[in-house]
Amino acid sequence: MLITKTMLAVVLFGGLLVQSGTGYKVVGRYPIGGTGGWDYINIDSSARRLYVSHSTQVEVVDADTGKIVGTIADTPGVHGAIAAGFKHGFSSNGREHKVSMFDTTTLALIKKIDVGRGPDGIYYDPKTKRVFTNNHGTHDITAIDASSGDVVGTVPVKGDGEQAIVGKDGLIYVNSEDTAEVVVFDPKSLEVKNRFPIGVAKTPTGLAYDAKTNRLFIGCRNEPKMVVMDATNGKVITSFPIGVGVDYAGFDPDAHLIFFSCSDGTLSIYREKSADVYEDAGAVKTQPSARTMAFDPKTKKIFLPAAEYNEGPPAQPGGRPTRTMKPGSFVILVVGK
Repeated sequence: MLITKTMLAVVLFGGLLVQSGTGYKVVGRYPIGGTGGWDYINIDSSARRLYVSHSTQVEVVDADTGKIVGTIADTPGVHGAIAAGFKHGFSSNGREHKVSMFDTTTLALIKKIDVGRGPDGIYYDPKTKRVFTNNHGTHDITAIDASSGDVVGTVPVKGDGEQAIVGKDGLIYVNSEDTAEVVVFDPKSLEVKNRFPIGVAKTPTGLAYDAKTNRLFIGCRNEPKMVVMDATNGKVITSFPIGVGVDYAGFDPDAHLIFFSCSDGTLSIYREKSADVYEDAGAVKTQPSARTMAFDPKTKKIFLPAAEYNEGPPAQPGGRPTRTMKPGSFVILVVGK
């Protein structure tokens, strides 16, 4: 096709509009330092605290200043930590198959709770006042009373749960990573109500939700896509490409923006124009490894943990290059306007 200079200028200008359409960009960095891996980052928006999983401990960070205000120690292989009700918080310690229950004021350990093997994602349902852990080793979900810390039952999801949301119907929707479906369960009875196959993509991780339109936004790693699903019946509405290595998702109900954090250094953003119509709002370049995120509903900022790595020769001929974290490079990226 013949492209004139005028047409090229229009195309380039349009591309710039797409990239800057939301106004989001990296506006700050909170240095954390140290070494060791990480997974989920969660925010207590009212208390202005970020809970940052960091290998064998949880860093508690002031969401507005980046100052480390405390540490929750002895959380081997921690995947995530949350603040629940009753001034209690919980962390999922994957290596020891336990959950730490802590005081959100003092950060002191209250007790450790035995759950299924390999607890990963962790989340809280305010209606039932229960905390849930997605256990990858036993392919189930443990339910914990947030007041007492007692285990109250198990959800037989028969899959490895990733991110979860609470629907307007009171049910919990969770991505099942290995079975490529959304599993729906009742947080009170712990009964599985539905299993919605995704079909058009595999390895679902990030999950966001619009209660007004009752739409699920599913981030899939295999053939990287955002899949839009009707939460009522599991019907797939549409799908769009996103960055590589998605691990988490968020939704701003005021701006109707959907966010997917991806390990290739992309924060993919889509705009929901209506229940069935979506547009690419332009990706934000973050930093390679920034695969998880927390969306702050108060400031509309997004927080993403990331680190820099050195690459070395493969451990075995023909293998992947070895990667080691640069000491002191672990940070929280702040994306805002």
